[in-house]
Amino acid sequence: MIRLLLAGSIAMLVSLTGCWLLIRVLVHYRIGQPIRDDGPSEHRVKAGTPTMGGIAVVFAATAGYVISDVFGGVYTRTGIIVMLTIVAGSIVGLLDDWIKVVAARNLGLNKRTKIVGLVLVGIGFAWAMTEFTSAHTTVSFTRFDSPGLELGRLGWSAWAVLLIIATANAVNLTDGLDGLAAGASGLGYGAFLVIGFWQFDHYDEYQVAHALDLAVVSAAMVGAIIGFLWWNAAPARIFMGDTGSLALGTGLAALALATNTQLLLVVIGGLFVIETVSVILQIISFKGFGRRLFRMAPLHHHFELRGWPETTVIVRLWILSGVCTGVGLGIFYGDAVSTGIVDSISRLTP
Repeated sequence: MIRLLLAGSIAMLVSLTGCWLLIRVLVHYRIGQPIRDDGPSEHRVKAGTPTMGGIAVVFAATAGYVISDVFGGVYTRTGIIVMLTIVAGSIVGLLDDWIKVVAARNLGLNKRTKIVGLVLVGIGFAWAMTEFTSAHTTVSFTRFDSPGLELGRLGWSAWAVLLIIATANAVNLTDGLDGLAAGASGLGYGAFLVIGFWQFDHYDEYQVAHALDLAVVSAAMVGAIIGFLWWNAAPARIFMGDTGSLALGTGLAALALATNTQLLLVVIGGLFVIETVSVILQIISFKGFGRRLFRMAPLHHHFELRGWPETTVIVRLWILSGVCTGVGLGIFYGDAVSTGIVDSISRLTP
């Protein structure tokens, strides 16, 4: 528990300080976010806001993880692989953000190049997990054997790459309002903190190697996100950019794969799923029938164009994300009850 508190608190302090320093540097060099021309008109005032805040988030989370393990912790292969995967995802996003800033337009890496970058990140993660850890290679919901569809090393690797690409892009699509994606991601990482600690405490039932270290990674990410939100709260002083959104999405997918809760991620990250589906439905409707289902996609822009204030959209979608996270944790705990994990523990407790 001390390691979790250390990781979270150190990451939060480093993120708070790092974002403040990053804002000063970016303002000094006039490095700001270009705004898309076809977006809501209210967003044009945000043009020039410092971006690439994800640098501070990832650096802070890494610092929290590394320093917390120095004090009585044990670095594990699984924890290091997940942390490196988050860093790798941020590098892909950083390249995208840098091109946007240099070109002074809201277009960075083209879609194909960005996908290739995420594919390489996914392949690296899958190879490291299957080569250096005892990761289960099954499709899983709440445990490695639920439903326990065995994919084998190659099949699981392909599944891992697909999940990382999908989740990274889903968080990226949600990152359109001040604090929206960061807040929802923080809730997701909070869920994996709980899941990791629970799996560590009940290793025989879940058989997740290094589950405590995965909880430490999650705690570090939560702390880093909280520190970032101090500066990203509307009106934002800094944006996370793709540097942050791709890192956050990649990390959520990596944790889901490492904790054998890949399908549960769909519930925990329900807001990201809804936002992504809104974009898919908009494309299908417009290209197939010449009509738009929403005034603008992703969904958060639809509510803005209906007249909702930005903060109202953010808070209401945070609430929706919180409900999804709560339902996900409820399903996880309900599985423990239904399989007798909780009862067997309780009978051992005087």
